Amino acid sequence: MATAFQFRAVASDGKIRTGTLSANTDKLAAAELRRQGLIPVYVGLDQKKSGIELRLPSFDRGKRKDVLFFTQEISTLLNAGVPLDRAIGITAELTERAGFRLLILDVLRILKGGKSLADSLAAHPSHFPELYVNMVRAGEASGSLSQIFERLAEFERTRDDLRGYIVSSLIYPALLTCVGIGSIFILLNFVVPRFAQIFSDPRMKIPTPTLMMIEASHVLQTWWIPGVVALAAIVVAFYSYIRTRPGRLWWDAARLKLPLLGDALRKAETARFARAMGTLVASSVPLVQSIGISRGILNNRRMAGSLEGVSEGVKRGEGIAAPLRKTGEFPPLASHLLSVGEETGRLDAMFNRMADIYENETRSAIRRFTSLFEPLIILVMGIVIGSLILSLLLAITSINDVNL
Repeated sequence: MATAFQFRAVASDGKIRTGTLSANTDKLAAAELRRQGLIPVYVGLDQKKSGIELRLPSFDRGKRKDVLFFTQEISTLLNAGVPLDRAIGITAELTERAGFRLLILDVLRILKGGKSLADSLAAHPSHFPELYVNMVRAGEASGSLSQIFERLAEFERTRDDLRGYIVSSLIYPALLTCVGIGSIFILLNFVVPRFAQIFSDPRMKIPTPTLMMIEASHVLQTWWIPGVVALAAIVVAFYSYIRTRPGRLWWDAARLKLPLLGDALRKAETARFARAMGTLVASSVPLVQSIGISRGILNNRRMAGSLEGVSEGVKRGEGIAAPLRKTGEFPPLASHLLSVGEETGRLDAMFNRMADIYENETRSAIRRFTSLFEPLIILVMGIVIGSLILSLLLAITSINDVNL
């Protein structure tokens, strides 16, 4: 009797295909996928049709740390000679988060049911993406699973370090901006109105800067609620637009053109792409497939879209350096490094070298951005707040100039 199986497979262009397939057994379903020219990643029961559904708690927060912990523990245990199933069981016991423990135990259950480790991990794509699964599959095929987990641990650690550096570097400028805007709002909305009562006497001559400050305070008191509502509506509309495909492409292209910050974003995406490619190519994953997988982990859709042309160029036998140069989306040095890698036959090492270079370049670009942005914010806020205070002082000194 035919059964509906869910499947996830990699096509010849490196893209992931998903769907359902009717077959008598999962092995026959996998064979049918291979006959169609697809590489099976996961074949399992269609849980909705079979009435089986595994519900795990939602725990998006800390997901990357959970995966990094899992990878490091498995790498350590496998290098110590612990069998795979026992290593996964120990990792589940060491995991502090209950939700992730359930996920690891489910991976162990699928593994003991006769699936490979890659298929077991592929059952949870929210935590283990295509890059992760395909590397594990390559490690199982080559018998070097412990080395693969070492590479994965290094990949996850460097990616997390770079992300953490970018976030931590931008926290202080964002805090300065919020504090400055909050200070101006408090002065105009609470301090200036009380001070303006002093000048209610029509005989008193109000200095021009003070008059401008009082008018600004009046406008803010009158319109700040409608202004906040309008701003919120604009933000919601903008967010809705950039969630569409044309909007996301426009926004990603616009971000790359921002002064200083755009350069940092481009280099960060280049480093992410290079690190993924270096890890995959070193694990003997085919080049076209590696490009398709790496394309999926890029945050910038414009740069990710340009990799489709790179994949086509590789299929035509042009290599990867020349098609990457033609896209115009990646820094020029990247294609030169890959040209050297193709000439020397060490493309995996050159991808890793390229990742190191652009991770350092990203840090340098972020430092340049913050070194200019922080004093600029302080200067602007100082001028604005200083002007308000100066207007108050001028008003105080003009109190004696009253026509009696």
